[in-house]
Amino acid sequence: MSFPAPQGGASLVLSFRLRNRKILILGSGPLAASRAFSALEADSAITVIAKGGLTSACDELRWRVQQQQLRVVDWDTLPQSSSGTEEEASLGSHLTDTSFVCVTDTVLGEPNRRGRASAERIYRLCRARNIPVNTTDMPDLCDFSFTATHRFEGPLSGTRSALQIGVTTNGQGCRLAGRVKREIVGLLPKEVGAAVDQVGIMRGLARPLDAVEEHELCEDSGMSTPNRPVPARSPTETEVERASRRMKWVAQVSEYWPISRLAAMTEHDMGEVLAGECYTSPSAPSTLSPSIHSLDIRQKGRIFLVGSGPGHPSLLTIATHTALTKLADLVLSDKLVPAAVLALIPPTVQVRIAKKFPGNAEGAQNEMMEAAVEAASRGLTVVRLKQGDPVVYGRAGEEVLHFRAHGFEPVVVPGVTSALAGPTFAGIPATQRGVAEALAVCTGVGRAGRDVQLPGYERARTLVVLMGVARLAAVVAALLDPAAGARRAGAVYPLHLPIAIVERASMPDQRVVVSTLRDIVRALESAGEQRPPGLMVIGWAVLALWGTGDVGVLDDGVERDDEVRVTRWLGEDVGWRVTEGLPTGWDAL
Repeated sequence: MSFPAPQGGASLVLSFRLRNRKILILGSGPLAASRAFSALEADSAITVIAKGGLTSACDELRWRVQQQQLRVVDWDTLPQSSSGTEEEASLGSHLTDTSFVCVTDTVLGEPNRRGRASAERIYRLCRARNIPVNTTDMPDLCDFSFTATHRFEGPLSGTRSALQIGVTTNGQGCRLAGRVKREIVGLLPKEVGAAVDQVGIMRGLARPLDAVEEHELCEDSGMSTPNRPVPARSPTETEVERASRRMKWVAQVSEYWPISRLAAMTEHDMGEVLAGECYTSPSAPSTLSPSIHSLDIRQKGRIFLVGSGPGHPSLLTIATHTALTKLADLVLSDKLVPAAVLALIPPTVQVRIAKKFPGNAEGAQNEMMEAAVEAASRGLTVVRLKQGDPVVYGRAGEEVLHFRAHGFEPVVVPGVTSALAGPTFAGIPATQRGVAEALAVCTGVGRAGRDVQLPGYERARTLVVLMGVARLAAVVAALLDPAAGARRAGAVYPLHLPIAIVERASMPDQRVVVSTLRDIVRALESAGEQRPPGLMVIGWAVLALWGTGDVGVLDDGVERDDEVRVTRWLGEDVGWRVTEGLPTGWDAL
């Protein structure tokens, strides 16, 4: 027989219950505030001692003093030594009944940084009283260290769960410990904190009212697995036997139920778990309904709100592709999502297309939201498929709030927005050094069809207008009219400023019409029937990469050459240019 050989260098990782225990913190900077917050969450009583007291304390510590969460003492007001060390005289009375000491004013960059000699004296003083010490940046003066800790959310919004995880590298990489902690947290279900709290409530319900000894209520009795039959309820069982049986049920569901199911338990669910069986009525105990332990415990329905990108199937994110091809039971699609994307959905998945047309947009929107809630209520996974990115003029906010009000928290999956992809497919950079230092994205039509106020002209900014091509004449008038104050916030746009209309961006029938604000309305009319969806790109970036390029738009004194610049771009006596199809090379994708 052999057992594992111990290998030194590790820490004994413990968790302490510190209700009303005294914690002493030296220092008053952000690190001291961080240590104080951790100790407050452990229900400790905290005293902070620092030179300058409250006047030198960081904002968080001052706020916590105002909230009466801790007290701050000025080191200089403490008793001074007539014999012995300064530290012994100053700290002596504060060390009585203290559980831990955290020395944070040794951190590099601290204005009143404590020297090593003083830190050593404090360490010896505490060790003589058997008080564990942590000294920042001095590992040899530490009896314990702080883990990179995360505390999970509780079952109610804004609450903190009892569940915490901590990661330590034993001093070999504090920054890396934080990263490892974040990656672990990212792998765990977000409901795990709520699940722990609900199981904790169930454990409390499992204890008998006369407080049987805790060791008699062990969930697994030392076994590595709770996978043992739970004894049937006996009419003659004692209170201890009853508690033991109930705790075994706690162990069973803790081990085998999905985290999401544990997090969603109601008190009624807990009662049925602890009973191990469910009677149809108190008056008919011999008539049993199926045990809750055999119920279908699949997750309730889910709603994914996903973006399909500008149209080309290769621009779907992996997350959206997964939702459409592997998760969906029902897809509720916007009208303009192209057939090439819908073709990826398995034939076994039901697909419904929104019946949006002028005058019916609100009705179609409501119909889609109600259909999603109805299907999710039946346990289905619903994918609400939006064009582009759902939160860029995709009305995602309305849907999130609607679904939440009906008990579903949707998963919002970003998509490639046409506000950036559209210009790129047209050969136009949204930003370009020397041409466009900023980007503004706006809509051409407001809620219920109202006009919107467009931003004023800035030479170094590109303006992308979504959903405005059908109102092109009105948008251009708002940009050019000096008196259009209600429809434009800022300077008038120059007549010769380049503009591009990008229709069906990324699709085989893509069309790009480039011109100036002066001629764009006539240019679009001459191009023939419109091809929605379309967007406008307005600004000098439109011509920046044409031909050999023009990236000197923002150079000093070049504004006088703008007319020449535009003529060089469009050609003599040419008001516009129309380009059809995708850029060269996209056929390979």
